[in-house]
Parts: sequence; C-alpha cells; structure tokens
Amino acid sequence: MAIEPINFVVFLMGPTASGKTELAIEISKHIDSKLISVDSALIYRGMDIGTAKPGKGTLEAHPHELVDICEPEDSFSVTEFISLAKKHIKSALAEGKLPILVGGTSFYFNALEHGLSKLPASTDESRKHFNNLLKIEGSAKLHSKLVEIDPKSAARIHSNDSQRITRALEVFHLSGETLSKLQGKKNQHKLDLKIKKIVLMPERAELHKRIEQRFIQMIKDGFLDEVEALRNNTKLNLDLASMRCVGYRQAWNYFEGSYSKKEMIEKAIIATRQLCKRQCTWLRDEDKALKLKQIEIEKVLKFLQERDA
Repeated sequence: MAIEPINFVVFLMGPTASGKTELAIEISKHIDSKLISVDSALIYRGMDIGTAKPGKGTLEAHPHELVDICEPEDSFSVTEFISLAKKHIKSALAEGKLPILVGGTSFYFNALEHGLSKLPASTDESRKHFNNLLKIEGSAKLHSKLVEIDPKSAARIHSNDSQRITRALEVFHLSGETLSKLQGKKNQHKLDLKIKKIVLMPERAELHKRIEQRFIQMIKDGFLDEVEALRNNTKLNLDLASMRCVGYRQAWNYFEGSYSKKEMIEKAIIATRQLCKRQCTWLRDEDKALKLKQIEIEKVLKFLQERDA
C-alpha cells in the first residue's frame, strides 16, 4: 500500500507487553517503513532477554533503528536519542519510507513532540563534585536535598535514581534555577513534522496476564544467566540506568542473597506491572490518537491513509 506523499511520522505507543512490535512489523508488511525504537532499555547490548528485545531473526527480517547502540555501562541522554531519532526519520523520508517510532518510553516521545528545555551543560568539575557526593551520602540522602530545593522534580524522580537526582542538583548548582522551572521552557529539538499517533493498550487484566507469562518465559529462556554475565562486568552497578530496568534490579538483588528466587520473580512481576500502570496513565491522555485494545491492521491502515488524521 502506498501513501503519497509521506510527510508525517507515526508514534506507535503502548505499555509493556501490549504487542507494539508485532503491530509495527505488521504495518511494515503493508507500507514501506523504517522502524525506529523508542525504548530506553532496548538501546543496551547484552540485555536481550530481560528487555523483551525482538529476537535476532526478527531484527534481521525487520530491522529496528536505535536497538543495541551502547553498552550497559554507558550513559545515554534524551538529547542523544532525539538527535539519532531525527537522523533516522530524515533518512526514512528521503528514501520514501514511513518512519514508525515504536516503543513505550514516554520521556523520549514527549521530548520529540514538545522539545526540550535549555539546560546548562554538565562540566567535568560539577560532574565529579556530584559523583563524589553520591559516593559519600548515597542517593536517598541526595534525594532528600532535592526535595528541599525542587520538590516538583523530586516527586517525579525515584530516590534510587541517582543519575537523575545528581543531574537535577547539578542543574540548580550551575544555573541557580530548578530543573522543574527550566523544563517548563521547552522549545529545543522539537520535531517539526506532523505526527499520527497509535496507542495499543489491551485491557488491564490481559496486560497483567501477559506480563506474568512473559517473565516466567524469560526465566526459562536464561534471563538469570544473562544477569549473572552482567554482574561479571566490573563496570556495572545498581546505580546505573541500565541496571534500573525492571527485572534486572530484582535479579541482581537475588544473586546478592537479598531474597529467594520465588520472591525475586514476584517482585519483578510487580515492578513490571507498576511500570505498565504508569505507561497506561500517560497514554490515556493521548486523546488524538487511534486507540486499540488489540491489533486491528485494517483500521490502522485506514487511519494512516486519512489526510486529516
């Protein structure tokens, strides 16, 4: 099926375990497309099972951009994501292909659609200062400081999320203004293209069932071996963004002896369901999107052909 002209991008969004990848691939069978991952976990190499990354065969048959682009110990900013995503969108349009951005990372989607605020650049000196503070005081204590300085940002950032906590404190240190105030002035890096949104969001009970079944299958597929291999990487620790991905923290703590295998599985499933709930809350506000509870390819294709969608 041809769409003439292709002057828009598709945001295919959904909570974890909703079937987003399957739908994206199905669309690409009908429309010449470039699939671009919008998932903050799929960027990491060596983290395949626990992130539910599409299999090697699937990726060979249906390539996804922005998958396996960095190591688990690497930092990867939203600014880097926007830059790479825009590059792939531009190349897709130049080739006459439909750019389909598929994933569930709301921060990335929002940054692409609405832009980013102009934040002060991190310096070697300030980064070293706050990394030292983190080692001395720990993330929970720094989070308490952030509550005093910038309660709005603190409410959005988990007390274990050391990377975002130190960045918020660094922004205030460098600019004299809070992160939440600066983020209210969004204009940089905004995507200057029409966006057609599709939300795939099955019923809650169905999502919960899929999440449990999927994690049990991950265990059978060797997820614990994957985490054990990651633990052998001396550059990794639980404060890194990669190791905060759901499932990985729980499995890491299982190997530390913090709880039994049964408890680890329960905690991982609960954490994934909590992520799912946050994603669903965000997606319910997408009132201009085509919303589906299951894959309905004919309805999707009709929506994409509509000029005023």
